Amino acid sequence: MPRSRLNAWAKATDGAVAPTVALSLVALIGIGGVAFDYARMAGMHSELQNAADQAALAAATQLDGKTDARSRATAAVTDIVSNLSRLADDKGAIAVPTVQFFQDQGTTAATSDANARFVRVRVDGREVSYALTPIVGAFSSGLLDATAMAGMGSAVCKVPPVMICNPAEATDPNFTVANYERKGLLLVGNGSWSPGNFGFLQGGENGNPGIVKAVGWVSLPFDCTPGTGVSTKPGNMGSTIADAFNTRFDVGDAGSCPSGGSCPASANSTKDLVKDDSKSNNACIVHNKGWQEASKPYVPSSNAALPSNGSADPNAMGYPRDICHASNGVCAGQSAGSKIGDGVWDVDAYFRVNYGGVNRSGWMAATGLAANATRYEVYRWEMAHAGTPLNGYTVLGTRTVSGSGANALKARGAPYCSPSGGLTPGGSTPDRRRLSVAVVNCTANGVNGNSTNLPVEKWLDVFLVEPVLKRDKTYKTGTASDEVYVEVIGETGTGSNGTAGQVVQRNVPYLVK
Repeated sequence: MPRSRLNAWAKATDGAVAPTVALSLVALIGIGGVAFDYARMAGMHSELQNAADQAALAAATQLDGKTDARSRATAAVTDIVSNLSRLADDKGAIAVPTVQFFQDQGTTAATSDANARFVRVRVDGREVSYALTPIVGAFSSGLLDATAMAGMGSAVCKVPPVMICNPAEATDPNFTVANYERKGLLLVGNGSWSPGNFGFLQGGENGNPGIVKAVGWVSLPFDCTPGTGVSTKPGNMGSTIADAFNTRFDVGDAGSCPSGGSCPASANSTKDLVKDDSKSNNACIVHNKGWQEASKPYVPSSNAALPSNGSADPNAMGYPRDICHASNGVCAGQSAGSKIGDGVWDVDAYFRVNYGGVNRSGWMAATGLAANATRYEVYRWEMAHAGTPLNGYTVLGTRTVSGSGANALKARGAPYCSPSGGLTPGGSTPDRRRLSVAVVNCTANGVNGNSTNLPVEKWLDVFLVEPVLKRDKTYKTGTASDEVYVEVIGETGTGSNGTAGQVVQRNVPYLVK
C-alpha cells in the first residue's frame, strides 16, 4: 500500500464515535431499564395498596359492635381481595395474611366484637421480578407489600354540636341505647363530662359564637360533623348559649338570637314558667322577669308522685324532670348524684295542673296515651291536638295562674314571643325541642379540653324538657343557670325518623392510614 494512502487511513476520523456509543449503550440501557422497572414496581405497589385500602374499607363496614362483627369483617376482606385483579406480573392472586382489630387507631387491640372499632389489613408481600434492571448487574427482584387501616365514621348533619361521655363506658363501651330510652338526662350541668369539657362540640365556628348560632338558629351555620370524628369544645356554657337554647321555648327577645339566622320557638312551648304581660320592655326574657317561676312551683318532697288529691300540685307546670331528680333523690338503678334518671315523671300531676284536675283514667281515655307515657309522647300529642278541648280546657291554650287584668301571670302552651311564630315539625321542618347528641367514650379516647377526631359511639336523640335558667324555688334544690335537662328518645335515625327533617345520619367507612 502506498505510504500516502496509509497515512491518510491513519488520520481518518470516520466512525470514531462508534466505540463511544458502544461503551455508552450499556449504561443507557441500564438507566432506561431501571426507569422502566421502577414504573412497573410503582404500578404494582399501587395495585397492592388499592387492594389493602379496599379490603380495610370493606372490613370496617362490618364493625357495628354486634356479635360476629370481627368474623364478618374478616370474611369481607377475603371476598373483596378474591375479586380484585391479579398483579401486573401475574404471579397469582393477592393474598391477605393478617387482619387485626383495634379499639382505637392502632394502639389498643380489640378484645371483643363490641369494642372492635378499627381494622388493619396487611396485604401479603409480593416478589416482583424486574425485566431490564439485571442487565446492569443490579438486583433482579424486590419484595412489595401494603397496609391500610380503616374505621366506621358516623356523620350527622344539621344538628347542634352537643355531646356526652358514655356514662357506662367500662361495662358498655358500645353504648346500648335501649338502656337509656325514656329516661331523664342532665345533658349539661352538674360538673363536667370530662376534664375541661361540659357537653359541647366544636361546630362550624370556633368558640362560643359558633355554638350560640348552632344552638339557636333553625338553619345551622354548618352542614355536617365529620365522619372521621368530632372535636370537643372546652369550657362551660355562657349566658348567650343559654339564651339561644331558650328561644326554642319562646323565651327570649330579638337580642337572644344571633344575627344572620332565625330562632323560632316550637309550636308547643309548654314550660314551667309564667308570663308577665305587663312588662312591655324586654318582656320575653327571663333576666327581666318577663318569664318567671310560678309562685307555687313543682317541688316533690320525696321520690314519689304528688298526692292524687292535688293538695300539693303547683299552680304552673311544664314537663318536669324525673321525680328522682326533681326531689334530689337516688334514681332507680343509678348512684346518688347520677346524671341519668329512671324515666319516672309525674304525668298525673301534669294533666291535673294543666287540664282542670282531670284524673288518670280521664286523660288516658281522652288522649289514648299510656299511663307511663313519656314527656315527648305527651308533647307530640298536645301539638297534634292544639286548640281542641280536654276536660273543658284548650290544649296548648293560655291559662291565668295568678293575678288579674294587667297584673295577671299566665301559663302559655303556644308561642307568644317568638317573632317567627312556632314551628310544627314535619317534612323538612325540624322539631325545635329535639336534639341529636354525640356519645363518646371519653376515657378510652383520653378526652381532655380541646380533643379532636374522636370516634362517636352512637348518636342519641333527646327531647328538651325545660328552659335553661336558675330556679330558686322549683324542684327541691332549684336549678343552676347552666343546666340543660332532656329526656332520651332513642338512637338518631335518618330524615324524618330523626329530627323531622333536621337530621341526616351517614355511617361511612373511612381510611385512617
